[in-house]
Amino acid sequence: MKYTTLEELNKLTERIIGEAMAIHQELGPGLFEKVYQRCLIIALTQLGLRVESEIRLPVVFRGQLIDDKGYRLDLLVEDTVILEIKSTSWDNEVFAKQLTTYLRLANKPCGLLINFSNPKLKHGITRIMNGYLPSASAQGYSAQRNRGMQRKFK
Repeated sequence: MKYTTLEELNKLTERIIGEAMAIHQELGPGLFEKVYQRCLIIALTQLGLRVESEIRLPVVFRGQLIDDKGYRLDLLVEDTVILEIKSTSWDNEVFAKQLTTYLRLANKPCGLLINFSNPKLKHGITRIMNGYLPSASAQGYSAQRNRGMQRKFK
């Protein structure tokens, strides 16, 4: 399925967040990132969603490949939403900036930064919009208005 409207994108991210919360409720905080990543792959795949993990993200500058090995997306859901998984007590905006850069480099519309170390997971989820939606102009949303928009779930 193509996620071409903001409504469709919202429904997809709600499903992802719901599964992340279910995993957190079942396992709790404190495990390694890779454990949560694997659990998300299982849960999202069981929902019928396409999930890819550890996707290489090349960096190209002025037509020249700078790096194609060092950067990886934790998860990519439905070729649309990038998930950056963390499990650290370090609440640092660097992670949000990293995800924003990944969204721009991969040309994806939305990302979720999910930090499983929070006792209440809703405090560890940040949604970041890249400003790109194929039909955003038809909905009255400008790319400029959405660029870099962040939403913290509290």
